[in-house]
Amino acid sequence: MAANLTALQLHVAFWDYNNDSIITPVEIYRGFRDLGFCIPFSLGGLLINLFFSYPTTLGHSWIPDPLFRIYTDTIHKAKHGSDTGVYSSEGNLRLMLFDELFDKMDSTRTNNTVENSTLPSNGRDGSLGVGDLFRLHAKNRVAADPAGWSFAAMEWWTTWLLLQRDGRVWKEDLSALYDGTLFWTIREERAKNGNLAQGYGWRDWLRSLWKYGTWKTWEAEHKDTVEIEVETEL
Repeated sequence: MAANLTALQLHVAFWDYNNDSIITPVEIYRGFRDLGFCIPFSLGGLLINLFFSYPTTLGHSWIPDPLFRIYTDTIHKAKHGSDTGVYSSEGNLRLMLFDELFDKMDSTRTNNTVENSTLPSNGRDGSLGVGDLFRLHAKNRVAADPAGWSFAAMEWWTTWLLLQRDGRVWKEDLSALYDGTLFWTIREERAKNGNLAQGYGWRDWLRSLWKYGTWKTWEAEHKDTVEIEVETEL
């Protein structure tokens, strides 16, 4: 069955818990909780049903779904403007555009500063920091599309919160997110490791502010590591 699904359908399949090609508000909430998001954030995820139920319903009826369900077979109809274009209008993945996204927006490739040269790579190929994501969002904004701007901002914010490592979204993780495999992996790892913390949460924010005076935990910890190495060498 998976062979007949588009990349966008595979991306949302994680939330279809009973495999009926329909995603209910309860399933959206449950999915976010399984990924490690807190209760308030998961409740906020119900906006997905509010805004994207009707576009997917149009493939079946002109009448809005009173239960705000999302139909996965027509999920491509919920594709909005001001996005990256990595998904085509049919929901297929455009790998060339995905690669170009990192070639053009990854500041560690386009800006050879001392700060970027000391950034831990974790053995990964390409990454996007907070500043890169802001520039990407600004680049993709098209005129008279406030809805698209808002949806894109919420999607990248959620993506960063879920995926960030050392403050950056890594290419291999984002690739797995686009095809949906990452969601299953995270849920399985959290189940095995006692709901292992994932990404960046409010506890990280509070701890970083208390300990370092900044929300950018990764920068403070990297600075501490460098200082310790220097002291050791001396």
